[in-house]
Amino acid sequence: MQKKNDIWGIDMGGTKIELVVLDSQDFRKVKIRERVPTEGHLGYEHVISQILKLVESVENKIGAKAESIGIGTPGRIDPDSELLKNSNTTCLNGKPFLKDLKQRLGKEIKMENDANCFALSEAMYWRKNGFEQSHLIFGVIMGTGVGGGLVFKDQLLSGIHGIAGEWGHNYLDKTGGYCYCGKIGCVETVLSGPGLQRYYTSLSGTELNMKEIVQKYREGNDQYAVDTLERLFEFFGKGIAQLINILDPDVIVLGGGIGNVDELYTLGVERVKKYLFNPSLQTAFKKPAFGDSSGVFGAALLNSTNN
Repeated sequence: MQKKNDIWGIDMGGTKIELVVLDSQDFRKVKIRERVPTEGHLGYEHVISQILKLVESVENKIGAKAESIGIGTPGRIDPDSELLKNSNTTCLNGKPFLKDLKQRLGKEIKMENDANCFALSEAMYWRKNGFEQSHLIFGVIMGTGVGGGLVFKDQLLSGIHGIAGEWGHNYLDKTGGYCYCGKIGCVETVLSGPGLQRYYTSLSGTELNMKEIVQKYREGNDQYAVDTLERLFEFFGKGIAQLINILDPDVIVLGGGIGNVDELYTLGVERVKKYLFNPSLQTAFKKPAFGDSSGVFGAALLNSTNN
Protein backbone atom coordinates (compact mmCIF):
# COMPACT_ATOMS: atom_id res chain seq x y z
CA MET A 1 0.00 0.00 0.00
CA GLN A 2 1.07 3.58 -0.61
CA LYS A 3 2.59 5.15 2.50
CA LYS A 4 0.28 7.76 3.97
CA ASN A 5 2.63 10.72 3.52
CA ASP A 6 3.84 9.83 0.03
CA ILE A 7 2.66 11.48 -3.17
CA TRP A 8 3.74 10.11 -6.54
CA GLY A 9 4.29 12.03 -9.76
CA ILE A 10 5.49 11.30 -13.28
CA ASP A 11 6.75 13.85 -15.79
CA MET A 12 6.53 12.74 -19.42
CA GLY A 13 9.24 14.36 -21.49
CA GLY A 14 10.22 13.95 -25.11
CA THR A 15 13.48 12.23 -24.15
CA LYS A 16 12.86 10.98 -20.60
CA ILE A 17 10.13 9.84 -18.24
CA GLU A 18 10.77 10.82 -14.63
CA LEU A 19 9.07 9.54 -11.48
CA VAL A 20 9.32 11.16 -8.07
CA VAL A 21 7.93 10.26 -4.66
CA LEU A 22 7.50 13.27 -2.36
CA ASP A 23 6.53 13.80 1.26
CA SER A 24 3.00 15.22 1.25
CA GLN A 25 3.79 17.31 4.34
CA ASP A 26 6.69 19.03 2.54
CA PHE A 27 6.62 18.53 -1.22
CA ARG A 28 10.19 19.82 -1.49
CA LYS A 29 11.36 16.65 0.27
CA VAL A 30 12.22 14.01 -2.35
CA LYS A 31 12.12 10.41 -1.15
CA ILE A 32 13.15 8.84 -4.45
CA ARG A 33 13.62 9.99 -8.03
CA GLU A 34 14.20 7.79 -11.07
CA ARG A 35 14.20 8.15 -14.87
CA VAL A 36 13.91 6.00 -17.98
CA PRO A 37 14.20 7.09 -21.63
CA THR A 38 10.90 7.86 -23.38
CA GLU A 39 11.92 6.36 -26.75
CA GLY A 40 8.79 7.67 -28.43
CA HIS A 41 10.17 6.70 -31.83
CA LEU A 42 9.50 3.07 -30.84
CA GLY A 43 5.78 3.73 -30.60
CA TYR A 44 2.85 4.11 -28.24
CA GLU A 45 2.97 0.65 -26.64
CA HIS A 46 6.67 1.01 -25.95
CA VAL A 47 6.12 4.32 -24.11
CA ILE A 48 3.48 2.67 -21.94
CA SER A 49 5.83 -0.22 -21.20
CA GLN A 50 8.51 2.26 -20.12
CA ILE A 51 6.08 3.81 -17.63
CA LEU A 52 5.12 0.41 -16.26
CA LYS A 53 8.78 -0.52 -15.87
CA LEU A 54 9.54 2.74 -14.07
CA VAL A 55 6.66 2.43 -11.61
CA GLU A 56 7.51 -1.19 -10.83
CA SER A 57 11.16 -0.34 -10.25
CA VAL A 58 10.36 2.46 -7.78
CA GLU A 59 7.75 0.40 -5.95
CA ASN A 60 10.32 -2.36 -5.46
CA LYS A 61 12.94 0.08 -4.20
CA ILE A 62 10.75 1.77 -1.59
CA GLY A 63 8.80 -1.33 -0.62
CA ALA A 64 5.37 0.21 -1.17
CA LYS A 65 2.76 0.25 -3.92
CA ALA A 66 1.42 3.49 -5.33
CA GLU A 67 -2.36 3.78 -5.10
CA SER A 68 -2.53 6.97 -7.16
CA ILE A 69 -0.11 8.79 -9.45
CA GLY A 70 -0.19 12.27 -10.95
CA ILE A 71 1.14 12.44 -14.50
CA GLY A 72 2.22 15.46 -16.49
CA THR A 73 2.09 14.86 -20.23
CA PRO A 74 2.98 16.80 -23.35
CA GLY A 75 -0.39 17.64 -24.86
CA ARG A 76 -3.78 17.28 -23.19
CA ILE A 77 -6.63 14.84 -22.85
CA ASP A 78 -9.52 16.08 -24.97
CA PRO A 79 -12.59 16.50 -22.73
CA ASP A 80 -14.95 15.09 -25.37
CA SER A 81 -13.07 12.23 -27.02
CA GLU A 82 -10.86 11.39 -24.00
CA LEU A 83 -7.96 10.99 -26.44
CA LEU A 84 -4.62 12.74 -26.06
CA LYS A 85 -4.10 15.70 -28.39
CA ASN A 86 -1.54 18.40 -29.17
CA SER A 87 1.48 16.38 -28.02
CA ASN A 88 4.87 16.89 -29.64
CA THR A 89 5.53 13.26 -28.67
CA THR A 90 3.35 12.48 -31.63
CA CYS A 91 2.93 8.72 -31.05
CA LEU A 92 0.65 9.60 -28.11
CA ASN A 93 -1.77 11.71 -30.15
CA GLY A 94 -5.19 10.23 -30.81
CA LYS A 95 -4.68 7.53 -28.19
CA PRO A 96 -6.70 6.85 -24.99
CA PHE A 97 -3.55 7.43 -22.96
CA LEU A 98 -5.21 8.10 -19.59
CA LYS A 99 -7.64 5.17 -19.93
CA ASP A 100 -4.89 2.78 -20.99
CA LEU A 101 -2.58 3.76 -18.13
CA LYS A 102 -5.35 3.38 -15.55
CA GLN A 103 -6.09 -0.09 -16.89
CA ARG A 104 -2.48 -1.23 -17.23
CA LEU A 105 -1.27 0.19 -13.91
CA GLY A 106 -4.41 -0.65 -11.95
CA LYS A 107 -4.16 2.67 -10.10
CA GLU A 108 -5.95 5.98 -9.84
CA ILE A 109 -4.35 8.41 -12.30
CA LYS A 110 -4.67 12.18 -12.46
CA MET A 111 -3.31 13.54 -15.72
CA GLU A 112 -2.56 17.11 -16.74
CA ASN A 113 -0.55 18.96 -19.34
CA ASP A 114 3.12 19.17 -18.33
CA ALA A 115 3.15 22.96 -18.48
CA ASN A 116 0.15 22.99 -16.13
CA CYS A 117 2.09 20.82 -13.69
CA PHE A 118 5.01 23.22 -13.89
CA ALA A 119 2.68 26.16 -13.25
CA LEU A 120 1.00 24.41 -10.31
CA SER A 121 4.17 23.71 -8.33
CA GLU A 122 5.55 27.19 -8.99
CA ALA A 123 2.28 28.90 -8.06
CA MET A 124 2.08 27.03 -4.78
CA TYR A 125 5.66 28.05 -4.00
CA TRP A 126 5.38 31.73 -4.89
CA ARG A 127 2.02 32.11 -3.15
CA LYS A 128 3.82 31.15 0.07
CA ASN A 129 7.07 33.00 -0.57
CA GLY A 130 6.68 36.72 -1.09
CA PHE A 131 3.60 36.74 -3.34
CA GLU A 132 0.88 35.74 -0.87
CA GLN A 133 -1.62 38.16 -2.41
CA SER A 134 -1.00 36.96 -5.96
CA HIS A 135 -4.08 35.29 -7.40
CA LEU A 136 -3.20 34.61 -11.04
CA ILE A 137 0.15 33.02 -11.89
CA PHE A 138 1.23 32.05 -15.40
CA GLY A 139 3.88 29.36 -15.86
CA VAL A 140 5.73 29.65 -19.17
CA ILE A 141 7.70 26.81 -20.76
CA MET A 142 10.22 27.75 -23.44
CA GLY A 143 12.38 24.78 -24.34
CA THR A 144 12.09 22.21 -27.11
CA GLY A 145 8.50 23.44 -27.34
CA VAL A 146 6.61 26.41 -25.95
CA GLY A 147 3.64 26.07 -23.62
CA GLY A 148 2.11 27.47 -20.49
CA GLY A 149 -0.26 26.94 -17.62
CA LEU A 150 -2.59 29.16 -15.60
CA VAL A 151 -3.17 28.85 -11.86
CA PHE A 152 -5.75 30.90 -10.00
CA LYS A 153 -5.53 30.69 -6.20
CA ASP A 154 -3.72 27.32 -6.39
CA GLN A 155 -6.29 25.89 -8.82
CA LEU A 156 -5.41 25.00 -12.39
CA LEU A 157 -7.52 26.59 -15.12
CA SER A 158 -8.07 24.23 -18.04
CA GLY A 159 -10.87 25.80 -20.09
CA ILE A 160 -13.71 24.23 -22.04
CA HIS A 161 -11.35 22.67 -24.60
CA GLY A 162 -8.63 21.87 -22.07
CA ILE A 163 -6.20 24.25 -23.78
CA ALA A 164 -6.04 27.20 -21.36
CA GLY A 165 -2.51 28.59 -21.28
CA GLU A 166 -1.42 27.15 -24.64
CA TRP A 167 0.18 30.38 -25.83
CA GLY A 168 2.80 28.43 -27.80
CA HIS A 169 0.33 27.99 -30.64
CA ASN A 170 -0.82 31.55 -30.96
CA TYR A 171 0.33 33.25 -34.13
CA LEU A 172 3.46 35.33 -33.62
CA ASP A 173 5.37 35.77 -36.89
CA LYS A 174 5.34 34.00 -40.26
CA THR A 175 9.16 33.84 -40.35
CA GLY A 176 8.91 31.04 -37.78
CA GLY A 177 7.73 28.79 -40.60
CA TYR A 178 5.59 25.69 -40.30
CA CYS A 179 4.74 24.22 -36.90
CA TYR A 180 4.10 20.52 -36.23
CA CYS A 181 0.50 21.51 -35.40
CA GLY A 182 -0.04 22.38 -39.07
CA LYS A 183 -0.10 26.15 -38.71
CA ILE A 184 2.51 28.76 -39.67
CA GLY A 185 4.31 31.22 -37.41
CA CYS A 186 3.30 29.85 -34.00
CA VAL A 187 5.06 31.24 -30.93
CA GLU A 188 6.73 27.82 -30.65
CA THR A 189 8.36 28.13 -34.07
CA VAL A 190 9.91 31.47 -33.09
CA LEU A 191 10.79 31.21 -29.38
CA SER A 192 11.60 27.53 -28.86
CA GLY A 193 15.21 26.39 -28.65
CA PRO A 194 15.04 24.54 -32.00
CA GLY A 195 13.35 27.57 -33.61
CA LEU A 196 16.10 29.93 -32.46
CA GLN A 197 18.80 27.48 -33.52
CA ARG A 198 17.26 27.21 -36.99
CA TYR A 199 17.25 30.98 -37.23
CA TYR A 200 20.95 31.17 -36.31
CA THR A 201 21.77 28.52 -38.91
CA SER A 202 19.77 30.36 -41.56
CA LEU A 203 21.94 33.44 -40.97
CA SER A 204 25.33 31.83 -40.43
CA GLY A 205 25.22 28.52 -42.26
CA THR A 206 26.57 26.97 -39.04
CA GLU A 207 24.74 24.74 -36.59
CA LEU A 208 25.17 25.61 -32.91
CA ASN A 209 23.12 24.74 -29.84
CA MET A 210 21.51 27.48 -27.76
CA LYS A 211 24.18 27.42 -25.05
CA GLU A 212 26.82 28.11 -27.69
CA ILE A 213 24.73 30.82 -29.33
CA VAL A 214 24.13 32.57 -25.99
CA GLN A 215 27.83 32.39 -25.16
CA LYS A 216 28.77 33.95 -28.49
CA TYR A 217 26.17 36.66 -27.94
CA ARG A 218 27.73 37.49 -24.59
CA GLU A 219 31.22 37.54 -26.07
CA GLY A 220 29.94 40.05 -28.62
CA ASN A 221 32.02 38.80 -31.52
CA ASP A 222 29.34 36.99 -33.53
CA GLN A 223 26.78 39.24 -35.21
CA TYR A 224 24.61 36.24 -36.08
CA ALA A 225 24.36 35.33 -32.38
CA VAL A 226 23.52 38.94 -31.56
CA ASP A 227 20.78 38.93 -34.20
CA THR A 228 19.39 35.62 -32.87
CA LEU A 229 19.18 36.85 -29.28
CA GLU A 230 17.71 40.15 -30.43
CA ARG A 231 15.04 38.12 -32.20
CA LEU A 232 14.39 36.26 -28.94
CA PHE A 233 14.05 39.45 -26.88
CA GLU A 234 11.84 41.23 -29.42
CA PHE A 235 9.40 38.39 -29.98
CA PHE A 236 9.40 37.41 -26.31
CA GLY A 237 8.31 40.97 -25.57
CA LYS A 238 5.58 40.87 -28.18
CA GLY A 239 4.30 37.41 -27.21
CA ILE A 240 4.31 37.95 -23.45
CA ALA A 241 2.72 41.40 -23.76
CA GLN A 242 -0.23 39.78 -25.54
CA LEU A 243 -0.64 37.42 -22.58
CA ILE A 244 -0.52 40.23 -20.07
CA ASN A 245 -2.94 42.37 -22.08
CA ILE A 246 -5.49 39.55 -21.93
CA LEU A 247 -4.84 37.86 -18.56
CA ASP A 248 -2.92 40.42 -16.49
CA PRO A 249 -1.22 37.86 -14.20
CA ASP A 250 0.50 38.82 -10.95
CA VAL A 251 3.52 36.58 -11.59
CA ILE A 252 5.04 34.95 -14.68
CA VAL A 253 7.51 32.11 -14.10
CA LEU A 254 9.84 31.32 -17.00
CA GLY A 255 10.76 27.66 -17.35
CA GLY A 256 12.52 25.51 -19.93
CA GLY A 257 16.00 25.89 -21.35
CA ILE A 258 15.32 29.29 -22.93
CA GLY A 259 13.97 30.50 -19.58
CA ASN A 260 17.54 30.14 -18.28
CA VAL A 261 18.76 33.01 -20.49
CA ASP A 262 19.36 35.70 -17.85
CA GLU A 263 18.96 38.55 -20.31
CA LEU A 264 15.27 37.70 -20.73
CA TYR A 265 14.65 39.14 -17.26
CA THR A 266 16.18 42.47 -18.25
CA LEU A 267 16.31 43.04 -22.01
CA GLY A 268 13.36 40.75 -22.71
CA VAL A 269 11.16 42.34 -20.05
CA GLU A 270 12.03 45.79 -21.43
CA ARG A 271 10.59 44.67 -24.77
CA VAL A 272 7.39 43.59 -23.02
CA LYS A 273 6.84 47.22 -21.99
CA LYS A 274 7.05 48.24 -25.63
CA TYR A 275 3.91 46.25 -26.51
CA LEU A 276 1.99 46.48 -23.24
CA PHE A 277 -1.40 48.22 -23.06
CA ASN A 278 -0.45 49.96 -19.83
CA PRO A 279 1.95 52.79 -18.97
CA SER A 280 3.90 50.61 -16.52
CA LEU A 281 4.70 46.92 -16.04
CA GLN A 282 3.96 45.56 -12.56
CA THR A 283 4.01 41.82 -13.36
CA ALA A 284 6.78 39.98 -11.51
CA PHE A 285 9.02 37.75 -13.68
CA LYS A 286 10.58 34.84 -11.79
CA LYS A 287 12.90 31.93 -12.43
CA PRO A 288 11.51 28.54 -11.40
CA ALA A 289 11.92 27.93 -7.68
CA PHE A 290 12.43 24.21 -8.36
CA GLY A 291 14.40 24.41 -11.59
CA ASP A 292 13.86 21.39 -13.81
CA SER A 293 12.02 19.64 -10.96
CA SER A 294 8.97 21.90 -11.21
CA GLY A 295 7.15 19.70 -13.72
CA VAL A 296 7.46 16.43 -11.85
CA PHE A 297 6.75 18.13 -8.51
CA GLY A 298 3.57 19.58 -9.99
CA ALA A 299 2.53 16.17 -11.32
CA ALA A 300 2.82 14.74 -7.80
CA LEU A 301 0.87 17.69 -6.43
CA LEU A 302 -2.10 16.71 -8.60
CA ASN A 303 -2.71 14.11 -5.89
CA SER A 304 -2.75 16.64 -3.07
CA THR A 305 -5.07 19.30 -4.57
CA ASN A 306 -8.60 19.46 -5.86
CA ASN A 307 -7.41 19.87 -9.45
